[in-house]
Amino acid sequence: MARILVIRFSALGDVAMTVPVIHSLATQYPQHEIIILSRGMMQPLFQRLPSNVRFINADLSGKHKGIRGLNRLYNELKAMRFDYVADLHNVLRSRYLRYRFLLSGVSVAAICKGRLGKKQLIRRRHKVLVMQKTSFQRYADVFSALACPVRLDFTSIYGAGKGDFSQIASVVQPKGTDKWIGIAPFAKHRGKIYPIELQEQVVAHFAANPTVKVFLFGGGKEEQEVFDRWTKKYPSVTSLIGKLNLSTELNLMSHLDVMLSMDSANMHLASLVGIPVVSIWGATHPYAGFMGWKQQPDHTVQLDLSCRPCSVYGQKPCFRGDYACLMQITPRQVIEKIERIIS
Repeated sequence: MARILVIRFSALGDVAMTVPVIHSLATQYPQHEIIILSRGMMQPLFQRLPSNVRFINADLSGKHKGIRGLNRLYNELKAMRFDYVADLHNVLRSRYLRYRFLLSGVSVAAICKGRLGKKQLIRRRHKVLVMQKTSFQRYADVFSALACPVRLDFTSIYGAGKGDFSQIASVVQPKGTDKWIGIAPFAKHRGKIYPIELQEQVVAHFAANPTVKVFLFGGGKEEQEVFDRWTKKYPSVTSLIGKLNLSTELNLMSHLDVMLSMDSANMHLASLVGIPVVSIWGATHPYAGFMGWKQQPDHTVQLDLSCRPCSVYGQKPCFRGDYACLMQITPRQVIEKIERIIS
């Protein structure tokens, strides 16, 4: 039996992408104890993993903040006597912890992010449009380096089933024969957001269908304002802001027929419950390796422009100034992708 520390802080989508790999690892090595170190808000992602997986909260804004806090965190972790440390983040904080474990004689390995290939993918001229290794495979490679090769065979955090509907019954009515569509219209960066006025046309189309139920996923003041406007205009549409936590959002997603998402966390959350995702890609591209788990390439909506992709994460401003990669996608293109799945 070995005890493995897995480190991954960062954004929700990045942490969600570790779940298929850790689930596969846990089922294939039931004799090992796997400890996930991440921010506390990520814990619901790991609640339905095998019993040999545990979660530890890294309080990076509180008692584990700064170098003194990292030393405190290391001392807490050292007392657990790990055999291996898998750094799935490879940033300053995780490197510091990793090196301290290495100096104490623990076997460590870290993710290779493939920066050169991604740089060639997004450069303005002479792009090398080659599919990069997926984040899932990069995570798996870390465990292979620790003598724990992983066969990626994950399906869903609910196995072959769905979430317990009784846990969300206070928010939604029974599904019946209706088709349920989730729509997550926002992302962290503008380069990944399909224009809201065009997305509204997609919402309006499905809201007019009495056999379809639309659920809006998101959070934050700006998103609240947009969702309030849409739900007033389209009474059959339901905003989920403030109604569910991460655990119950995953539950509801498992009952959807399809999710419409940007290149964002909701694409990955829906993927964890085995739901098909129609994903819209603008400044970013699936070739960077961030497509949702087992999502189909023909479910993507994207344009073949010579300037795409221009960013790995979507944070760079459009050098053309017009975001043609998003503005030129028609609502009809998006609607047809969704209807192909639910019909």
